[in-house]
Amino acid sequence: MILDRGGCELNPFVRSAIELFGERFWAWKFTIVSIVLILLCIHSKFRPIKIVIVTTGFIYASVVLYQIFLLMAQLNITP
Repeated sequence: MILDRGGCELNPFVRSAIELFGERFWAWKFTIVSIVLILLCIHSKFRPIKIVIVTTGFIYASVVLYQIFLLMAQLNITP
């Protein structure tokens, strides 16, 4: 939604994937994320991997909250 409303992708790898795959970008992202999640789950008993899982979850949650904030600001919705 943010990209459709004129936003831009700051991550150069993701920007390249969007340019390369266009409308099918979601399939590329789904595949990559799924593979990484499977590998993390397989190795989740190791302490360093647990730290990676928690840190990654925090980063993803932060990004999602920021995107919600951007959408609310663009749609003039006050919390």
